[in-house]
Amino acid sequence: MTETAATRTPARSTTADAARVATFAALIAVLGLPGSIALFGNAVPVTLQTLGVMLAGAILGARRGALAVLTLLALVAAGLPLLAGGRGGLGVFVGPSAGYLLGFVAGAFVVGLLVERQRRVTFLGVLLAALVGGVGVVYAVGIPVQAVLTGVPLAETALLSLAFVPGDLLKALACAAITAAVARAYPAAVRRGGREG
Repeated sequence: MTETAATRTPARSTTADAARVATFAALIAVLGLPGSIALFGNAVPVTLQTLGVMLAGAILGARRGALAVLTLLALVAAGLPLLAGGRGGLGVFVGPSAGYLLGFVAGAFVVGLLVERQRRVTFLGVLLAALVGGVGVVYAVGIPVQAVLTGVPLAETALLSLAFVPGDLLKALACAAITAAVARAYPAAVRRGGREG
């Protein structure tokens, strides 16, 4: 007998969701292994972890995607060196990257929300969601917080942050390609249409 959303027990569903959340928290951590690059004197490094944030939202949905990021950040706060460059501990939440880390949570949520609203998951739809949530929202939180914590004027901080744009565009394209491929191969894996099953 095939298991459906109607026959799945709540405990089993919760266990499966917890496993997915943990898997994507681990994915974001793994994407930090290649390290980070500081461009043009910016205090915030360029990393691949934003791709994991985008994918968490796009594939898991808004709530679970944000929860995956929160899980990672809780482990970082506990001292595990899971951020790019082996960073961890409470200090990262008062450093120049603090706003971007908070933006990761909001970004994953918005990406997930936008993908959930799509009747059919498409490359262009996911790309738009990744650009709005994974880039726009993350910048909207990260840049002002960085300006406050570093004492650099907001306009100058925003200008320095333009160095992130080319890489983040590539990450959004990768997120869209991966999510669209997953949706074609295994449609039930991608949360959409407000479905919570």
